Amino acid sequence: MPQFPFLGFGIGLRTTHYSDVLETSPAVDWFEVISENFMVPGGRPLHVLEQVRARYPIVLHGVSLSIGSADSLNATYLRQLRALAQRCEPAWISDHLCWTGVGGHNLHDLLPLPYTEEAIAHVVERVQRVQDTLGRRILLENVSTYLEYAHSAMPEWEFLTAVAERADCGLLLDINNIYVSAFNHGFSAEEYLRAVPVARVHQFHLAGHSDRGTFLHDTHDHPVAAAVWELYAAALRRFGHVSTLIEWDDLIPPFADLQAEAARARHVYEAIHHVDTESRRDASAPLDVTHRA
Repeated sequence: MPQFPFLGFGIGLRTTHYSDVLETSPAVDWFEVISENFMVPGGRPLHVLEQVRARYPIVLHGVSLSIGSADSLNATYLRQLRALAQRCEPAWISDHLCWTGVGGHNLHDLLPLPYTEEAIAHVVERVQRVQDTLGRRILLENVSTYLEYAHSAMPEWEFLTAVAERADCGLLLDINNIYVSAFNHGFSAEEYLRAVPVARVHQFHLAGHSDRGTFLHDTHDHPVAAAVWELYAAALRRFGHVSTLIEWDDLIPPFADLQAEAARARHVYEAIHHVDTESRRDASAPLDVTHRA
């Protein structure tokens, strides 16, 4: 079985929708869960997670790895993440190519890195240690950005590619984040897609953003924008059969609205690849995605 199987079209699991999922077992291919919400010794979160995992493939998506920070890697965090992965057997684990704090202080934001050779070397060494600890390769996600470092020496896509290639990790391409950052900094989103190696990309994120007039803000509180759907179609043409996840984190609508967004992603995928994923799933991607480290 491939290490990163094609799961289809998923939805981010949020507390607002626990009852929808547990009571109705909706027609969703898979769920992505925020790792930190379930890194607890017991209680309702783990009870819900176990029930969801019994019915669906899941993926763990973290927000606190802080892979780019100058602080030491958090050994306790990594032990808890590994224990959670052993407990729920996700298809894979992902986090963000960013830093979230320094000096022991968590800023609760996904902050960009300078695109330099020094930063690449720093992140690569840390990713390798994380993967050794977890016993598996991880995916790193591009974040949306609103500022640039004056001493960056390369474009974001070159930095992202160098980290993935040298650390031998995978990539989670957030299509909305690419669009937001391209608008904010004036680069070509299409050029970004063309520069990223196909073999490294194993998941897409789709989400909504807010237009602030002079910049776009990655708020995850709107439907996916028309221009982002267009960029998603371009990504599908380049990267092929990649699992897609709908993110919605604020002003969360009824579960049916998220299902409709996932269905639209499926429709775009099927139109481009001329397949019917409702009736036929690739033999290399069974629903049982149990991972053995």
